[in-house]
Amino acid sequence: MIIGKLQLQEEKHEYVHAEIFAMGGTLREHVLVSLNIAASLKQRLRGTDCRAYMSDMKLQVKTMDAFYYPDVIVSCNKNDHQAEQYLSYPKLIVEVLSDSTEAYDRGAKFTAYRQLTSLEEYVLVDIKARSVECFRRTADNDWLLHVYTNTGVCDFVSLDVSIEMQEIFEVIVDHQQ
Repeated sequence: MIIGKLQLQEEKHEYVHAEIFAMGGTLREHVLVSLNIAASLKQRLRGTDCRAYMSDMKLQVKTMDAFYYPDVIVSCNKNDHQAEQYLSYPKLIVEVLSDSTEAYDRGAKFTAYRQLTSLEEYVLVDIKARSVECFRRTADNDWLLHVYTNTGVCDFVSLDVSIEMQEIFEVIVDHQQ
């Protein structure tokens, strides 16, 4: 579909090394957790140069000749804020794990994301385990893992933002009680 100068995809596909992969739908809990995180980040980033984007915004990894749809992206780059179809300079990426994508999110996708020099933090959210894994880029370009579980606060160090675990899993936790 073409609107003005923009060509919109009717279905979501990720593009990796000249191959196109159709993306399946997500479960309600996946959508709710992604929305909780994006809404919390949007609120806490208000008044800064950083913006939170949801899963309909594409992310380009130019060095890998790839486009992805992360669940949540935060960019603090003015070029991204003017982009119409895709971002290129994320500071933080969040992927909410599912049974069908967990291995890919931990493996090939993380390998691609590490090519983004702007990326400081990669976050994996495990709904079943009620945990958040934050991989943070160090000054030596290594990735340090910090795991948050159950209750307490999850720190997104790259953004100087903290979110209560209860807020991340809001509605999910309440639904199971």
